[in-house]
Amino acid sequence: MIVLIVVASFLLASISIIQFKTEAKEYHQERLERKENAVKEHINYVLATTTYPLKTQNLDLIFKDKIHELAQIHKIEINIYSLDGKLLKSSKESFAVDKIAPPIPEYILKLVRSSIEKRFVDIKTIDGVKNRSSYSLIKDEKFKPLGILNLPYLEDDGYYDNELNTFLIRLSQVYSFMLIVAFALAYFLSTYITKSLKTISERLEETNLDQKNEKIVLEANSKEVNFLITAYNGMVDKLEKSAIKLAQSEREEAWREMAKQVAHEIKNPLTPMRLTVQSFQRKFDPSAPDVKQKMNDYSETLIQQIDTMTAVASAFSNFASMPAQQNETLNVVEVVELALDIFNEDYISFEKEEEEIISKMDRTQLIRVITNLVKNATQAIPESQFHKSIVVTVKRQDNNVEIAVKDNGIGIQKQDIGRIFEPKFTTKTSGMGLGLGIIKNIIENYKGTITFESTYGKGTTFTVSLPITNS
Repeated sequence: MIVLIVVASFLLASISIIQFKTEAKEYHQERLERKENAVKEHINYVLATTTYPLKTQNLDLIFKDKIHELAQIHKIEINIYSLDGKLLKSSKESFAVDKIAPPIPEYILKLVRSSIEKRFVDIKTIDGVKNRSSYSLIKDEKFKPLGILNLPYLEDDGYYDNELNTFLIRLSQVYSFMLIVAFALAYFLSTYITKSLKTISERLEETNLDQKNEKIVLEANSKEVNFLITAYNGMVDKLEKSAIKLAQSEREEAWREMAKQVAHEIKNPLTPMRLTVQSFQRKFDPSAPDVKQKMNDYSETLIQQIDTMTAVASAFSNFASMPAQQNETLNVVEVVELALDIFNEDYISFEKEEEEIISKMDRTQLIRVITNLVKNATQAIPESQFHKSIVVTVKRQDNNVEIAVKDNGIGIQKQDIGRIFEPKFTTKTSGMGLGLGIIKNIIENYKGTITFESTYGKGTTFTVSLPITNS
């Protein structure tokens, strides 16, 4: 409503200004015509009573004494020109007949001669003021042209400007009063109408699926608001039923999800253990001088994977923190290199900038992160690809240890980038898609980050950044 008032006032003011300007234009036009007709009648009377022959060259003598009298009677400046546009006589006090006076422009003479009324009004704006100047033929009693009558007319819009200003002031006062009334009315109406809506809004904000929600007991002033209250109360009943079903469904889903993740976590160490045993069978040489050291390394790798399975099983009752962290002081570079020993692929290489980066963290969880990432990298490279490459690097970055796993596999498509760490999401034909979600949880438990860069068709680089904790 307020907007309508403002728009209406603007339109009315605009129309009023246009109307005033139109009226002023018509007024000046009609006033000049009236004065011109009166002056021409007086001139005809002078021509009819003069004793001089009615010739153009005698106009100066005929109106020698009369032109000032005419100007005073009609309160307008009068100029008389010859037919070729030269000034013959003027009512200006300081103006005698001057042969050097500017003649009438040729285009005006042509317009006067060619017009039906033998008349032309020239309109010019000088210093912001509009000037009208009429030109018309002076004829004798036989309608023979004798000269040209010029009446300069200065438009004075003072009266109309004052009237317009007065009107606009009154209009602004009226609409200001209307705006105040409209604001007050809108305030009271909104308070009256929205009182019930405020109660509904407060209840909606308090509504939650995991609590018992109260119904609204209120008789509103509006039928529409009563419908809204009834709909809300119906929604509360449905919400309560849905909450019971959802809680039961969430419990079932939680057990299913836990079972899947536990199975995944137990299955993960089995693959490295199998690879370790196969590598041991293939590479074991009883006559090698370092056979004892190799036996210890293989045994230690198997024990670590068994420990991982044990940790998963013992943490089954506490899924949120699975598996429990058993932090120890370790050399991250050495643990990462040891985790890579279980892989037999000759295209896996390891790079390090330092021999030692000491930190305190869970050895089995760190190994799980590395084996998961490297395993995913090997699965991302097609079997038919000729040149395969996986590069694992470890370096110190400020107060963090940074582990990067780079492969030249198929990469990740754009539509899948935002879902890589979602539980159950996988781009592989096998597996449950829980691996990256689990290692992300492990890394975030250490207040670390995992990021990746991928170009589809060229490969992917996963980067793990973990804070170095020595205490």
